[in-house]
Amino acid sequence: MTEFLRLRTAEEAWEIFQAHFRPAVAGEPCRVVDALDRVLAEDATAPHDLPTFVRCTVDGYALQAADTHGASAGMPAYLDVVGEVAMGAAADFAIKSGQAALVHTGGMTPAGADAVVMIEQTSRAGAVLFGAAAAQPGFEPFSIEVHRPLAAGDNCIQPGEDVRRGETVLSAGHQLRPQDVGGLLAVGITQVMVARRPRVGIVSQGDEVVPPDETPSPGQVRDINSYTLAGLVQRAGGLPLTYPIAPDRQAALDAAVRRAFDAADLVVITAGSSVSYRDLTAEAISRLGKPGVLVHGVAVRPGKPTILAMCDGKPVFGLPGNPVSCINIFQRFVTPAIRLLLGADPLPLHTAQARLARNIPAASGRVDYVRVQLETRDRETWAVPVFGKSNLIYTLVRSIGVVEVPLDSNGIPAGETVTVVLDR
Repeated sequence: MTEFLRLRTAEEAWEIFQAHFRPAVAGEPCRVVDALDRVLAEDATAPHDLPTFVRCTVDGYALQAADTHGASAGMPAYLDVVGEVAMGAAADFAIKSGQAALVHTGGMTPAGADAVVMIEQTSRAGAVLFGAAAAQPGFEPFSIEVHRPLAAGDNCIQPGEDVRRGETVLSAGHQLRPQDVGGLLAVGITQVMVARRPRVGIVSQGDEVVPPDETPSPGQVRDINSYTLAGLVQRAGGLPLTYPIAPDRQAALDAAVRRAFDAADLVVITAGSSVSYRDLTAEAISRLGKPGVLVHGVAVRPGKPTILAMCDGKPVFGLPGNPVSCINIFQRFVTPAIRLLLGADPLPLHTAQARLARNIPAASGRVDYVRVQLETRDRETWAVPVFGKSNLIYTLVRSIGVVEVPLDSNGIPAGETVTVVLDR
């Protein structure tokens, strides 16, 4: 029987692992339009100012703010409108004091203007009052009343106000969101260097495990870990590599693990890490390289029989076979490792605050992760524990995240506000 090494807390286990982990980020070019959810391998720098011209933020009239000094509804300022700047067109004329130009949201303002008044803060007065000539062929000048004073810069965005030329708009390690894709394209960046997706080898082990499209015989179970883990790998930013189920024989497992190890940047082995006569995982890992197994046994529930290893610079994890434990440990250790291989934040947790609907008892001597569902009751968010044995698969399906019960605590009473770590 393989013996557990000394149980480590989750924090101790991660510190030991990180002390041996030297992730190297490999970059590859990617079109920005294809880069959603990818992680930048290099800083993205603006090649020019944004905007490149003075843009108005409302439909209205571009004018000189000084001409509106003291204006009000009872004593408006009068201006002659001498032209219009069409959307998408350059302003090819200038205005003088006493003049204005019709402009549109997002469009350019003409030279000479330093503010824009909203159309609803004006009224049309009729023919020109100051004899202004049209600034554009075919435009019929008219006059307006302005009912409020403006300051220079009102309703305008100045060149470079959004982004300056040479400014780092997004830093290496940032995972691109939809708005980031838009921001890059806005400054003309159409290709970026992104971190290559880490290849994650997934080896599922066990004589009792059969493919999901087969009908299991008594004593057998369908393989769900390979597919669940593949989804988690993709969510974390990696590229899953799955392999046939490895039987519970040392030579066969060694060969399966070696094959995954040679092809991947990180290896995950499910089942076989529990203390039992069938524990072959630690032996298979020990043959991959030095230093080998770093941690065997973590003081968490579910997920105690966990292996963290480093083999010739490559991370290897042995995860429990039961799906709830497997997913819990993957999110606690493997997701951060994948993120480090991407050069990204290792723990980008998504959390929600909620009141606890039921008491959660303590788990002596270890951290306990309790699955919960979120419900809205009387406009408050409640975390409802989904209790069940750690090998009940549908506790995962019926829940949305976990609440952590700290080591050696007295549990958490109902009604207390808790932090729910949401499934990624």
